[in-house]
Amino acid sequence: MNIQGYLKIPSISIRAFKVWQRNRDVFMKDIKLNFLPPLLEPMLYLIALGFGLGKFVESINGVPYVVFIAPALIAVSVMYASFFECSYGSYVRMYYQKIFDAIVATPLTIDDVIAGELLWGATRSMINASIMVPVIGIFGLIDLKYSLLIIPFAFFGGLLFAAIGMCFAAVTPNIMSINYPVLLFITPMFLFSGTFFPIDVLPLPVQYFATAFLPLTHIVNVIRSLAFGVIDSSLLFGIIWVLIVGSILIVISINLMKRRLVV
Repeated sequence: MNIQGYLKIPSISIRAFKVWQRNRDVFMKDIKLNFLPPLLEPMLYLIALGFGLGKFVESINGVPYVVFIAPALIAVSVMYASFFECSYGSYVRMYYQKIFDAIVATPLTIDDVIAGELLWGATRSMINASIMVPVIGIFGLIDLKYSLLIIPFAFFGGLLFAAIGMCFAAVTPNIMSINYPVLLFITPMFLFSGTFFPIDVLPLPVQYFATAFLPLTHIVNVIRSLAFGVIDSSLLFGIIWVLIVGSILIVISINLMKRRLVV
């Protein structure tokens, strides 16, 4: 498949929501278990890093350390939820459970199946944000005036990372190989995207790289701006970056998966 093939606009119908609905129904069967991680993780991070380590860290950009990292924890949860859902989760449904094969035997197309998977991955991110925003709000660490806008933005940020996860699921030879993008891509983003310290303390080449190639950098910036109630040009730039790059990756991920599934 040439580069034009990877950028071919997929043919997606409303039936893609049937795949979303199927994944939602499976999620709801273990709803108590599925809601625990996004509920407990922010509390553990806030207590250990914000209120613990934060006692030994000076304020950052004029705000206490715990306030600085709280929005980043939401962004990290957005990344993890959709990426793992559409990398490991989609791979299991495709290869081991043979769910994709079963679905395409119905009127749904491969494009519909993958689009439904991506929508569900983005929904997982939005669910996590919907849980974490009020939890962090209870601690008084975010500006409630704009913080509710984090929830719809989490859906679009989740779509971006869902597409990234689907790309890796499409090209990886086996499920263990997904550990490589986690180690070489997801973990560096977790550390160097402005989550625990501003990226402007890094060398200039690293700053440029993080801004150009690390999606979490922009998602952290947008969520932090909304959490602080700061509406400026950097917020608009981050939203536009996420929407443009996310749209491109969605198209690429669907075409990559189609190439893998169509023999």
